[in-house]
Amino acid sequence: MSERLKIRTPKSPNSSKLPRIMARKSSLLKQTLIFSACTILIIYAFFNTFLSSSTAAATTGISATTSSLFAEQISRENLLEFPEKATENEKKVRVFMYDLPKKFTTGTIENHALARGSSDLSKVSYPGHQHMGEWYMYLDLSRPDLDRVGSPVVKVNDPEEADLFYVPVFSSLSLIVNPARAGTVPGSDPVYSDEKMQEELVEWLEEQEYWRRNNGRDHVVFAGDPNALYRVLDRVKNAVLLLSDFGRVRSDQGSLIKDVIVPYSHRINVYNGDIGVEERKTLLFFMGNRYRKDGGKIRDLLFQMLEKEEDVVIRHGTQSRENRRTATRGMHTSKFCLNPAGDTPSACRLFDSIVSLCVPLIVSDSIELPFEDVIDYRKIAIFVDTESSLKPGYLVRMLRAVSTEKILEYQKQMREVKRYFVYSDSNGTVNEIWREVAQKLPLIQLMINRDKRLVKKDSTEPDCSCLCTNQSAHITSL
Repeated sequence: MSERLKIRTPKSPNSSKLPRIMARKSSLLKQTLIFSACTILIIYAFFNTFLSSSTAAATTGISATTSSLFAEQISRENLLEFPEKATENEKKVRVFMYDLPKKFTTGTIENHALARGSSDLSKVSYPGHQHMGEWYMYLDLSRPDLDRVGSPVVKVNDPEEADLFYVPVFSSLSLIVNPARAGTVPGSDPVYSDEKMQEELVEWLEEQEYWRRNNGRDHVVFAGDPNALYRVLDRVKNAVLLLSDFGRVRSDQGSLIKDVIVPYSHRINVYNGDIGVEERKTLLFFMGNRYRKDGGKIRDLLFQMLEKEEDVVIRHGTQSRENRRTATRGMHTSKFCLNPAGDTPSACRLFDSIVSLCVPLIVSDSIELPFEDVIDYRKIAIFVDTESSLKPGYLVRMLRAVSTEKILEYQKQMREVKRYFVYSDSNGTVNEIWREVAQKLPLIQLMINRDKRLVKKDSTEPDCSCLCTNQSAHITSL
């Protein structure tokens, strides 16, 4: 067994070369893999760079396109703005003023002067009185456009372009042309007839194409005096009436919806001093006609109650130059000014009080006031109902209880709105009247279209544009 032969596996002739071959193959494989990886990386880098550039370019293009469109839109908006600014007047209500026959306008002024003995008509002018707003409205539309900057309406010379038509009749002045009404002075023959003027005016209007077209609904007529156009009011009631109140106007003739309440023209000087009470020694001031009709009968009762009160000045006085001077001094030196009703609910004294910064004490249950869409009268006036005002001692006790601070606040607010009651102010009463008239245009157009389509009308029912005005008594505002 020890001598067992040892058998060896013989070696192959290539067995010594195999490791070297395997090493070479492995090296070649590595090189191939490395090359492939590099190739892939190069291709990836190439495409990534290309695609990124394309995407960026595309994004930039989209952004540029969007910006361009946005810029174009802005540009278009800007281009649209300039014509709007350049044609601002096109947005305003367009008003055509009739060239009335002279007898309805400046001829009335001449007749007024002739009735008072004037022989030189070249020097006559519209006389000052409390209803001279009609003169300022006429004057406004007679001025060139450059002098009407800021007006809410634009004047047009072609009636075909007009939204509204202004009838510049001097209806209030016509009432007082004669120094005395017919029949009131024995042996005096009137040189002028207001009633005849009214009839002739309506006859002239009814011949006009533009009046007939819409039955006068798009026309504006100033009738400031409560008796102005009284004889023909039913024939012009479709128009926008410029009224001082509704005291002598029926509910089917006028309303707050259709018409515009306008202020009286103040008859005393505007107070231009500072607010304060140091120079206002009088508690309550009134100067005017003691005896009036209708609602104005309260004046005599208030006279009886107040004329003996301390720090109260209450005087009877009619319109005259000297009385106006006295009233000016009185209002400028008083804390409160009494404003009772006249023959109708309103009176010019209210507007005299406001421009004097004398706090109005209003005793008038049915008064309507101008520009109430922008003025809160509780901030500038005290309202007392008629019944309360006649209680002995009521008014004086109430006014003495008002603090100095409260009076100063009233004065401050009056100073803020004073321009609304000054017809001669270029941004005053006239512009505010036109602003309110312009606001009526949508209703006017509604009523015109409604009239055209109605097939049956009940004349016994009030027109829907004539709504009731003040139907309730005031309560005391303090």
